Amino acid sequence: MDPETAPLDWMLDSDPALRWQVERDLAQLPAGQWLETRARMATEGFAAELLSHQDPDGQWAGGAYFPAGFDFQGPEAAEGAGQPWTATTWTLNTLRDWGLDPAALDGTAERLAANSRWEYDDLPYWDGEVDCCINAFTLANGAWLGANVSGIATWFLEHQLPDGGWNCEWVEGSTRSSFHSTLNSLKGLLYYESATGGSDELRTARHTGEDYLLERRLLYTKSTGAIVGPWATHFGYPFRHVHSALNAMDYFRSACLYDGAAPDPRLADAVEVIRAARQPDGTWLQERRHPGRVWFEVDVPPGEPSKWLTFYGTRVLAWWDEQHSRTSRQRLGR
Repeated sequence: MDPETAPLDWMLDSDPALRWQVERDLAQLPAGQWLETRARMATEGFAAELLSHQDPDGQWAGGAYFPAGFDFQGPEAAEGAGQPWTATTWTLNTLRDWGLDPAALDGTAERLAANSRWEYDDLPYWDGEVDCCINAFTLANGAWLGANVSGIATWFLEHQLPDGGWNCEWVEGSTRSSFHSTLNSLKGLLYYESATGGSDELRTARHTGEDYLLERRLLYTKSTGAIVGPWATHFGYPFRHVHSALNAMDYFRSACLYDGAAPDPRLADAVEVIRAARQPDGTWLQERRHPGRVWFEVDVPPGEPSKWLTFYGTRVLAWWDEQHSRTSRQRLGR
């Protein structure tokens, strides 16, 4: 197999949640074909399975961010045990990220407004709470399902830190932004803006947050220039809430396409980390898994080639290389 060619047939032989995206973004099939595949998600495969676990009150696993009855002092909450991924917010994140038509969740926004409360201070679901990542997820999920989450959008303006990013630990007094919190906040803001039009203030906040990550080239601490953590260069799917070069580059691809902007040169180091992780057969390996309870597995164990990571890696590199090729052609007047 040509190492420069994505194993398309292998990726296309997948669940509709992944297949439709491969058809659209890599195989570049006609819209009618990938739209038909995407529509299948509501009745078959991973998305349909997640839908089948929804509670009558609109939630999943009986809770907003954690399953009902979760023991915050028990072994599942111990360090290294992992966040359970079965509750409402995580399930909505997954379905939205996969591109499920929100019509498949008709009435869910209203049921969550009536029945779901945050574990933090019993706050109403669509009002958000104090955690940047949770609020970012809720901002995007609300925009997707048609809930009024404008109050959460304003919250991000009020809680952006002086260095330009966000940190979920602000409530504990932190004044320095976090890679993870900033990336999740940016993803929520971009989704909200693309769904609603946003505002000039929110757009400025988003671009300022992007600069926070770009100044650090998505990888390095500003103070020492060292890699910020092993998670920055180790890839795992599902991404969950964890920053990595691949997760962040996928965001910047989306942001550049939305803004109609060329990729920032400061993304180059992250691109090369992604390129270096590609195997000779054109795949990317699952390098890590985020521990925690799940409804079911959607990807392979560590060490095996991942169709999801191969899709994201191939798409990011194809976009980056095309943009640079276009810039080169323009310089040459071709």
